[in-house]
Amino acid sequence: MAKGTLSPRQKMINLMYLVFIAMLALNMSKEVLSAFGLLDKKITDANVATTQRNMAFMESLGTKASEQPEQYAAVKQKADEVSAISDNLDTYLEGLKAEMMKTLKPEDADDYEVQDKPDFLDRRFFKGDKLKPEGQEFLDQINKYRTEMLAVLGDTYPDIKSSIEANFSTAKVKNRDGKEIDWLNYNYEGFPLVASKTKLTQLQADIKTTKNELLSKMLAGQQASALSFTQYNTLLEASKSAFYAGEQFDGGIVLGRKDPNTKPNRVELTLDGRPLTSEQYTIQNGKVMLNISAGSPGDHKIEGNLIFLQDEKEVEIPVSLGFATISKPNSAVISADKMNVVYRGVDNPMTVSIPGIPDNKVSASGSGLTKVSGSKYVMRPGTGRTVSISAAGTLPDGQRVNTSSEFRIKDIPAPQGAIRGETGIVRMQRQGLEISTVSAVLEDFDFDVNLNVTGFSFKVSGQPTVRVNGTRLDTAAKGALRRAARGDAVQIFDINAKVAGSTVILKKTSPVIIELTN
Repeated sequence: MAKGTLSPRQKMINLMYLVFIAMLALNMSKEVLSAFGLLDKKITDANVATTQRNMAFMESLGTKASEQPEQYAAVKQKADEVSAISDNLDTYLEGLKAEMMKTLKPEDADDYEVQDKPDFLDRRFFKGDKLKPEGQEFLDQINKYRTEMLAVLGDTYPDIKSSIEANFSTAKVKNRDGKEIDWLNYNYEGFPLVASKTKLTQLQADIKTTKNELLSKMLAGQQASALSFTQYNTLLEASKSAFYAGEQFDGGIVLGRKDPNTKPNRVELTLDGRPLTSEQYTIQNGKVMLNISAGSPGDHKIEGNLIFLQDEKEVEIPVSLGFATISKPNSAVISADKMNVVYRGVDNPMTVSIPGIPDNKVSASGSGLTKVSGSKYVMRPGTGRTVSISAAGTLPDGQRVNTSSEFRIKDIPAPQGAIRGETGIVRMQRQGLEISTVSAVLEDFDFDVNLNVTGFSFKVSGQPTVRVNGTRLDTAAKGALRRAARGDAVQIFDINAKVAGSTVILKKTSPVIIELTN
């Protein structure tokens, strides 16, 4: 510690200083190991709590999906994908930690100060300057998680995507000297066992936290959509449905939901005290549509309950509504049963009646209009863009009522190509594609139209287009499909579709694209 000849006493003092400094370094190392152990335990406890929250969330979502599948089934499906991806990496890390702890004596599991050897992961991951297969597997597991999660998110939740890219990046890292070092070496080579175990536990925490945040946002987004004001319309609420001239009107405007996903699980209604049967109502777009006769002139009362299932319990929404049936109108009522237009190439059901006049005393005429029975007609429009329908009848007092209405004529919309009943971009395995049927559908069209497919073109990227007759892949198309790689987009286009039993010419059918998943 100093130059020159030292006395024995000074030499002893210097030696004691050296021993004291070494003891301080040793104690500091043990304190650091203990700190890592306590941090690992704290993170592990937090992971248990997060896991319980995630399990409760999935159970609740499963209940909602079974009660309201139209609203929550899609969210449940994506949540299942997130859970599967997260559980795969979490299980792998938990198994790695279990193998790591087997290198210790059982009584040393909580003695962090003896968990200072880096041997386990150094021997498992590294061989000299190269990675062993086990080290590459560790990197592959993390990269697989990151890639699959980003694929599930797509263009949604950019904040969570950024968090995943940051927390699960395996890119090279710069050390304090500015030198780039492989991520695995930088984070796990030469570290004490307890430090590496803590890092693995933190990775598990990132997995569980990411899952929790994503599931919460997915459900919140669905609920926000369901509660959006676009799902409401205005209704007029009044004590009765008809008022006399000069009478005080007591109506009020209220909001009513029109969400097609909100459907009652059971309906119990009566009309003027008589129970309605299941044939007397239908549930359409979140509405209970009544299929009943207006009855005789006068006031009529609809009462009962709409019953919903909430948290596995039945909740009753009381119904107490009324309507009035009147007679002796001074004009005819002409309406299209399906929208305010008629379509060329299909039978358009029409109702032509004049309230207060028997159907056999009402006559209707129009180009392409044919009477079926009573007030029911069928319109088969021909050329042109509009058609006029006239109705005439005589009231009991001898007064003649004449009126007419004009309807627009529209062509059947362009069909959409479908594979396995799905349209647009479809993800499926090549084995499924080989046996699936190509079809054409008219989505959101108000008529049931039977479309027949007679052929289509099949295209695999980088290969010639194959023309197929029929509705399934032929030998040539299957051969081209087998040469496609996983993730390739296969196109089915130029789909020939016709209306069964009709000569009407349809617009060009849109293509369907299949992304191969294997």
